[in-house]
Amino acid sequence: MTTAGAALPMTTTPTIAALETASGKAKKRLTSRWASLAAAVIALLWTIPTFGLAISSIRPERQIKTTGWWTFFSDPQVTLDNYRTVLSSEGSTGLGAYFVNSFIIVIPSVLIPISLAALAAYAFAWIEFRGRNLLFVIVFALQIVPIQVTLIPLLTLYVKAGLAGTFWSIWISHSIFALPLAIFLLHNFMREIPKELVEAARMDGAGHVQIFFKVLLPLLTPALAAIGIFQFLWVWNDLLVALTFAGGGNSVAPLTKALADLSGTRGNAYHLLTAGAFVSIIVPIAVFLSLQRYFVRGLLAGGLKG
Repeated sequence: MTTAGAALPMTTTPTIAALETASGKAKKRLTSRWASLAAAVIALLWTIPTFGLAISSIRPERQIKTTGWWTFFSDPQVTLDNYRTVLSSEGSTGLGAYFVNSFIIVIPSVLIPISLAALAAYAFAWIEFRGRNLLFVIVFALQIVPIQVTLIPLLTLYVKAGLAGTFWSIWISHSIFALPLAIFLLHNFMREIPKELVEAARMDGAGHVQIFFKVLLPLLTPALAAIGIFQFLWVWNDLLVALTFAGGGNSVAPLTKALADLSGTRGNAYHLLTAGAFVSIIVPIAVFLSLQRYFVRGLLAGGLKG
């Protein structure tokens, strides 16, 4: 009886532990199943409008204006006239010239702030100077300043400098608005790099320029790609900044301004918006899909630690 009584707790304890482990695994599987279902539902709801936009863009004008896109499956009529109209470089509805303007705007507006932010982040992370922490807090706090508050003062400066209505005013403005967040993310990413790596480079006689370009810059690829994607999407989809500083002229107007005017002054050409909107999202989707593996890694690495 004593032996049996002593053996009872020994056999009961593993059984309880096994039950708890099995319950935890079952709960984990249940949680994972519900999470997957929720993700699938969100993806479906997010995709349906885009799918409807794509279907509408290949339908004739009369069908778009009189029926919903889902009637395409019962009465399929396909035409590419909408795309021919919006992609032509002639007429007020052509988007060809505006595509070029958007690329001219977006490329410098991405490269300039990333380059300046990388240099500033290195200075904040690895160069000791008086007031460094206070200056970094001030730069970070600039993120809370609304863009709308800065539009009139900046436009006044551009008019006095003769830059209003040019690409320079748009490039400078986008760079100013992007720098605080870019500096913050790159600074935090650089602080995660082992200090011993930088000290070893210094012991080998490397200066700040060599350390930045040969040691740290190759390690910053995920963070630079994440910030580049974020900035590219923001600038590509921006209308407020470009419309304010470009002066509304067509010579430097981006694609978003053309889309806003695409339906015509009386809204009688809104059928072209389907093709125009679908064309405008092709480039951001291609950029995001090609660099998405860096996007989450860069944001997590730069945003969780500071």
